[in-house]
Amino acid sequence: MRNLVFKNLTSQAKKRKIISSLETTDREGLHSVIRRHFIGVVKEIKGDNFPQGSPSVYILKEHNNKEQRGRFLCRVKGRIYLNANGRRFIVFFMHSLKITLCAASQGLSGSRDG
Repeated sequence: MRNLVFKNLTSQAKKRKIISSLETTDREGLHSVIRRHFIGVVKEIKGDNFPQGSPSVYILKEHNNKEQRGRFLCRVKGRIYLNANGRRFIVFFMHSLKITLCAASQGLSGSRDG
C-alpha cells in the first residue's frame, strides 16, 4: 500500500512558497515514511547591504538493529542573489529530506514521530 500527500502553500503577501510531500509505503514487511520539504522566501534588497552567511548542509543517518529502525535526514539551507528589472532580490531556501524505515508491524502500531 502506498499513500501520497502533497501540500503547496504560496503567500504573495509574505513572498513565501512552501511545498511538501509525504509518502508512506508498506511493502515486503517494511514500513517507510519519506518527507520532502521546500521553503523559499524572496526579499528585495535596498541599497548596498547584502546579508552575509554561508550555505549549510546537515546530514544524519541512524540505524538501530535491535529495534529494526533506520532514519536518514538531509537538510540544505542557502541563499541566491538575483537581479530583475533593475531591482535586486535575495531568495532564502531550505530543502529537507527525511526517511524513516522500520518493520511493518512497528510502523502500523508504533508512534508516528516525524
